[in-house]
Amino acid sequence: MLQCLHPSIMKDIEKHGYTVPTSIQAQSMPVALSGRDLLGCVETGNGKTAAFNIPMIQVVYFISMSYSESHCLAQQPLQRGDGLLALVLAPTRELPQQIERGTTHDLQSFGCECHLCF
Repeated sequence: MLQCLHPSIMKDIEKHGYTVPTSIQAQSMPVALSGRDLLGCVETGNGKTAAFNIPMIQVVYFISMSYSESHCLAQQPLQRGDGLLALVLAPTRELPQQIERGTTHDLQSFGCECHLCF
């Protein structure tokens, strides 16, 4: 699974000290990276946010930037300020705040921002 991630993502993962994906990450990332929808359930603290953030960063940031194999082929290269690149929906008020913290952490090295809306 990790061999298919962009080298910059791998470097960032290693920089944060992660060496082995959690069960939810190992099972969900290949599905998400293939472009399929998924639903995963696991207790808090098992890596769900990274399980969808890492594929989201790969697909939205790197693939759309490089015109690689994706549905983004018809788009012009992204420019700073172009707007929303991904939308994550959550069912409670607390969960989006937790997701924002994790996403902000995951995006640190890529010059992207995460914003929370209620």
